[in-house]
Amino acid sequence: MRVSVATDERTGVAGAVVGALRERGHELVTHGALEAGERDDWAWASEAAARDVAEGRADQAVVACWTGTGASIAANKVPGARAALCADAETARGARRWNDANVLALSLRTTSEALLEEILDGWFSAEPSAESDDVANVRHLDEIA
Repeated sequence: MRVSVATDERTGVAGAVVGALRERGHELVTHGALEAGERDDWAWASEAAARDVAEGRADQAVVACWTGTGASIAANKVPGARAALCADAETARGARRWNDANVLALSLRTTSEALLEEILDGWFSAEPSAESDDVANVRHLDEIA
């Protein structure tokens, strides 16, 4: 799977995210502090990763900033991106299942490397729900102006 990754600084689990995704066999596209010459502010970096997903250059994205909140807000501004700020594996699993989330947002401050592995396991093990109510909710997101 091709995964776009963006972070605004190289602290916390920023490096571990890249390593964990590569270990899982994913091809990475990097942005922000992970890519020399790119603007590393959270809004710009997260937008770039979300655009990769929305425009088909990546299947999923992982965005991160100190709290994860700014990264998730920026990613969610991109039409077609559905970012979920996840602090645990069950939230990550549910975000993929019920919300068809395609952008995982993480906090560089609160996510340990052990927790990161659990979150990634939850995220990548879940498939979007085919239940009609869940599908209708996700479709409705594109209708909200």
